[in-house]
Amino acid sequence: MNLQKKITLSPIKNISGIVDLPGSKSVSNRILLLSMLAKGKTEIQNLLDSDDIRFMIEGMKKLGIKLDENRNKNIISVSGTSGTIPVKNANLMLGNAGTAIRPLTAAVTLGHGNFVLDGIPRMRKRPIIDLVKGLRQIGANLNCINGNDCPPIEVKAEGLNGGITKLSGAISSQYLTSILLVSPYAQNEVQIEIIDKLVSKPYVDMTINLMKLFGVFVNNNDYKIFNVPNKTYLSPGKILVEGDASSASYFLAGAAITKGTVTVNGCGNESIQGDVHFANVLERMGAKVSWGKEKIILTGSSLKGIDADMNKMPDAAMTLAVTALFADGKTTIKNIYNWRFKETERLNAVSKELRKLGANVEKGNDYLVIEPPNIIKEVSIDTYDDHRMAMAFSLAACGTSSITILNPDCVKKTFPNYFKVFTDLCT
Repeated sequence: MNLQKKITLSPIKNISGIVDLPGSKSVSNRILLLSMLAKGKTEIQNLLDSDDIRFMIEGMKKLGIKLDENRNKNIISVSGTSGTIPVKNANLMLGNAGTAIRPLTAAVTLGHGNFVLDGIPRMRKRPIIDLVKGLRQIGANLNCINGNDCPPIEVKAEGLNGGITKLSGAISSQYLTSILLVSPYAQNEVQIEIIDKLVSKPYVDMTINLMKLFGVFVNNNDYKIFNVPNKTYLSPGKILVEGDASSASYFLAGAAITKGTVTVNGCGNESIQGDVHFANVLERMGAKVSWGKEKIILTGSSLKGIDADMNKMPDAAMTLAVTALFADGKTTIKNIYNWRFKETERLNAVSKELRKLGANVEKGNDYLVIEPPNIIKEVSIDTYDDHRMAMAFSLAACGTSSITILNPDCVKKTFPNYFKVFTDLCT
């Protein structure tokens, strides 16, 4: 495999144009799991083609799920199993895909047999114990093999009893999402009680909205108690994956910084993704934004620093951190503690790379205060094998210096041709 070791971006004067967004990673993997658990066959259109999605698909295949792929058209058909797991034993290797290992851990508890779910070394440092504890309370038998609260996970599946589970939502909303997705197939109705605060609430809304498309309605009591009925998911037949709003953030921010105009097609004012609201954050900084049903148009202007709570969109918060380099005054990004448990330890990684570029950065337990430099330095950006580090820091080239991105191929996790799409908009 000939991996690209670095890419150097010359100083960018303007970012303008039209972008057709790839499918959302979060929506893609949720729909794949729902299609697997549903009754009937589901044709999924505009499915994202990236490493994380392929890990999910390969995991489903190992579980005996029948899939028919047409990658040229980004369409896949999934034959649902009505909540059963066809095989009795499987070892699933899921890379660093949190949106695959967490819901699949919950899904295999519906089966009968022994299952092991594992990932790359970084995945073995990403906590999953809150999900394990939550599933145990509704009858699952599973444990962290290495005893460190992280994968690999061993599941001795005998189905789920249901009942009440008390769950922490402070680290990741994906634990709640995973239990929600499988709860309709428990023997008794499931009630999930959040025992602390719940991060990334828009991702929970996404899950509940997608479950509704498959015929299951969740009762959400102020994000504190969730009641899920016993019911079989029914395939909607065909379903379209929205364009990825997290990916849209880079192009919107690029236009905002360079005073260009960008139109992103694929998500808009009817999107189920919370990250579409990053456009509103850029508007607060000074950009002009207009909305369509499935598109966002942004025209840049002089930007000012802001104070922003980014708990609801932690991925787009990284884009904001780099955009802050080009704002007048300080930018404070708050409530991002869960950055520490992502593809890399993002609080440390983002702080280090911003400082290399010349910014003055104050790093707290769950916040950053960024003071932009007078001149952005010409440096090489370490990406820590984190796709969003590579994409967010590509925006640093909007200054007067060239920026080199190391290991740019890490974007294959969610957006394999990102740098081609990005550079095509740049002048």
